[in-house]
Amino acid sequence: MTIKASCHCRATTFEVSQAPLTVTQCTCSFCSKRGSLWAYYTPSQFKLTSPLKNVSFYRWGSKTIKHGFCATCGCGTFTETPDWSTGKPDFDNPKISVNSRLFDDFDLDQVEVVVIDGKNLW
Repeated sequence: MTIKASCHCRATTFEVSQAPLTVTQCTCSFCSKRGSLWAYYTPSQFKLTSPLKNVSFYRWGSKTIKHGFCATCGCGTFTETPDWSTGKPDFDNPKISVNSRLFDDFDLDQVEVVVIDGKNLW
């Protein structure tokens, strides 16, 4: 089941190959200010369907994570990150986290929200 997503102005669009089973609310300073609910995918499960030039990127701290946002309206869209499941960055297994609040025609209220304490973890 492909899910399509778009920013507010629709200049940045993408799709993922399946619905998330859960979404993550991170309490770190960046995620909490951004208000995203993250769904995680492998690069093969994600497809940017608008031109890459429509996306700008922000890196902070260690510069390890590449946070995407629409260059026109500013909506946070997706993030390119290494796998952090072991607590350390695994660059051989990259992940794409998408802002599930941007899913079109999808009932996000039916998906469990998992809160992680990013405020105190990093």
